[in-house]
Amino acid sequence: MRKRLAAGLAAAAALAGAAPAQGPATPGGREALAILQKAVAVPTVAGRGQVPVLARWIGERLVAGGFAAGDIAFTPVGETGYLTVRYPGRDRSARPIVLLGHIDVVEAKREDWQRDPFVPVIEGGYVYGRGALDDKGDVSILLAALLQLKAAGWVPGRDLVLALTGDEETSMASTRAAASALRNAELVLNADAGGGLLDKDGKPIAYRLQAAEKTYAEYVLTVTDPGGHSSRPGKVNAIYRLGAGLARLASFQFPPELSPVTRAYFEASAPRTPGPLGAAMKAFAANPRDAAAAATLSDDPEYVGLVRTTCVATMIDGGHAPNALPQRAEAVINCRIFPGTSIAAIEAQLKQIVADPGIAVAYRDAGTLAAPESPLRADVVKAVTDAVHARAPGLPILPAMEAGATDSMHFRALGVPAYGVASIFMKSEDDRAHGLDERLPLATLDAGVAQWQAVLKALAR
Repeated sequence: MRKRLAAGLAAAAALAGAAPAQGPATPGGREALAILQKAVAVPTVAGRGQVPVLARWIGERLVAGGFAAGDIAFTPVGETGYLTVRYPGRDRSARPIVLLGHIDVVEAKREDWQRDPFVPVIEGGYVYGRGALDDKGDVSILLAALLQLKAAGWVPGRDLVLALTGDEETSMASTRAAASALRNAELVLNADAGGGLLDKDGKPIAYRLQAAEKTYAEYVLTVTDPGGHSSRPGKVNAIYRLGAGLARLASFQFPPELSPVTRAYFEASAPRTPGPLGAAMKAFAANPRDAAAAATLSDDPEYVGLVRTTCVATMIDGGHAPNALPQRAEAVINCRIFPGTSIAAIEAQLKQIVADPGIAVAYRDAGTLAAPESPLRADVVKAVTDAVHARAPGLPILPAMEAGATDSMHFRALGVPAYGVASIFMKSEDDRAHGLDERLPLATLDAGVAQWQAVLKALAR
């Protein structure tokens, strides 16, 4: 593993020394690219013990850029941990602003990729590599912005605390620890959510400001039976029984819901969305009990997660031999729960939906928790709007609820408002997070650094 790491870092260093044909034009953009190349080369996958390695390198780079070594700390959490970097402000008594991101990545196998996922490759206007987008891309842009601000002698009005977690993609144990340690923060700006959307021609369409996220929850449905010889089937079969319960779940829809964030999103999106979909957005924002509008939105994969809680079977396992009646059948149900509804309430509802006391329903802890929406603070909305409009004048700013899960939930659960304000602009087809040949557009680096700088100067002046 060390040989592979060394080879990856050497490749990154070689790439960093060569200016790509379509590379960044500004010092900040070039800094972001160099950091990203280094970061991709460190395989920070769960179980490999490489998060501390990357955190140490980031700390060294920040010290070289003028940050005090005493303001940088790595807190181990198992084989991973979290890095904190304090940027001292003028008013040390004011509550700090936390700048949040994660440096761990999901697994990537060389045989599945066109390129080695842990050797950064610049090609066709993109940086390829695992984590190039999620979340080492925007973390690198944020780091470059901080280094540029430090080099310029800028002093924020209050402390900024960079917090880079090391297991966002798995248990989030480091996130829970970081959130607890930083629970006195004024607010959180998360680099792992939000961002700009481009059309197929590269023209900006909208910017999403994330202020809420659904609760990620896993439930296990289990049926057990004495089983027996397959030549003597009876009226009860664990697989059939579980299948019947899953069929009832498949035909069920949770009721539509609307929150301040999703209402604002649909109200802003409706005038810019042509046809029946735009009409449905307008009608649903006005009346969430409009069944026809809810149905139209739910039929679109882009919006179904914004309308209601969703629960879907994602894994199934059963039986122990091809010539034996099954003694056990099990299914995993993945739910994305609308803010305001508890994990326990959905567990109780799943029991009602499967409608069979012989199907056990149990919550499986995946390190997530329920968290409230963050209020759409005027100062945050203005800072983000001004920064984005300096980059793309007049671009619609859409308050957004994340259908997935981010580190922000742990801060929101402690009462700290958190906002996804990523600076990456990309086309929808470029979103390859967790997928094959993950990549980041080089064109987003220069403007991304400027956007982060503008947001920080506005909120920490």
